[in-house]
Amino acid sequence: MANRFETAYRASPAAGTTEFDAGLRAYMLKVYNYMASGVLLTGIVAMLVSQSPVLQSAIFGGPQAFLVMLAPFAFIMVMSFGINKLSASALQTTFWAFAAVMGLSLSTVLLAYTGESVARTFFITAASFGALSLYGYTTKKDLSGMGTFLMMGVFGLIIAMIVNIFLGSSMMQFIISVLGVLIFAGLTAYDTQKIKHSYAMMANGEMMQKGAIMGALNLYLDFVNLFTFLLSFLGNRE
Repeated sequence: MANRFETAYRASPAAGTTEFDAGLRAYMLKVYNYMASGVLLTGIVAMLVSQSPVLQSAIFGGPQAFLVMLAPFAFIMVMSFGINKLSASALQTTFWAFAAVMGLSLSTVLLAYTGESVARTFFITAASFGALSLYGYTTKKDLSGMGTFLMMGVFGLIIAMIVNIFLGSSMMQFIISVLGVLIFAGLTAYDTQKIKHSYAMMANGEMMQKGAIMGALNLYLDFVNLFTFLLSFLGNRE
């Protein structure tokens, strides 16, 4: 059964036309550009912090470290629940701020693992993400049924990670990492298809701009989580 995005796509007057296809390609390119720019900004901030003992002390040397850890969730909530109230430019600014704060949080990853293993895992993640996203974009199979299952998996992962903070089990951490890779691999394909199908529902330029930013946020989260879970069992610690 076709999902609501597919129904909208087929019902669109421009569906199947050259103009519609060109618009879809431009829209997806904008999503990927936002997502890639966000990842780049995160990487730059993480690298700068990891190479500066002064910044590390200022950010992680006190109770403000908890604010840095929780700030990305706050930005996600603002973007998700404020999408109808925020302008496209404000939403874009919030996305860049989120990517920068994520760089602060992920700077600890660069300190924990060797530079070589981080670079290797990044390229593996980029190649895997590209293949999975391409599959989500080109497949004729309806992936909408995966969404609820995968989100339940995400919540299960969060609970398992919290429990393992107290248990400190290396075996449980390995299982969490493997499941994390599988779940976010599935979400990459699912989110790509969802973003593609949502294009037909965009009523105007403002909505399209917001949709591109939120689509980039979803793919950014898929990429970063795929990277961190892969790094946890592929990376070499310092």
